[in-house]
Amino acid sequence: MERENIQKGDRVEAIDDSLRGEVTGIRNGVLVIRTDEGFELQLSPAEVVKISDESLLRNASLSPDRYLADKEQPERRKKPVPKAKERDMPGMEVDLHIEKLVPSVKGLSNYDILTIQLDTATRQLEFAIRRRIRKVVFIHGVGEGVLRTELEFLFGRYDNLKYYDADYRKYGMGATEVYIYQNA
Repeated sequence: MERENIQKGDRVEAIDDSLRGEVTGIRNGVLVIRTDEGFELQLSPAEVVKISDESLLRNASLSPDRYLADKEQPERRKKPVPKAKERDMPGMEVDLHIEKLVPSVKGLSNYDILTIQLDTATRQLEFAIRRRIRKVVFIHGVGEGVLRTELEFLFGRYDNLKYYDADYRKYGMGATEVYIYQNA
């Protein structure tokens, strides 16, 4: 595209507008232009650019509005802020009541029951660590406290977690909440 020596018959495009057309005449230094839409306009030579190769113009498919839209930074998506209730919700709950773990307790000794419960707790804890789940609630029930003591011993073997009594209003005294601290 060039800007000099605009003559009758040249193709031009307005600088500040999306008008394009052919110069049909020059009167007192003002160009008379018939636009591609069929309108006749009078513009000064400083307001237009001569189109030397029409194919370049067809290939330049970006209009000024679209060009500006492409240059603008996309607006960042805002993360939804969880409500206080949702924030305190555990990432995972593991119910260690034996009735929930096996179809029947017939023929199982107390040792067998405790072993099944601890194996389940270990598996679920390892799963939560692998999946980067930050909170896990282990529901163990009140009972005599044997399972709770064994769980505390199990949790003590991990450096990257802390455990506390779970929410009393929701679980009563029979649950322990575990916070897993993930390495970055």
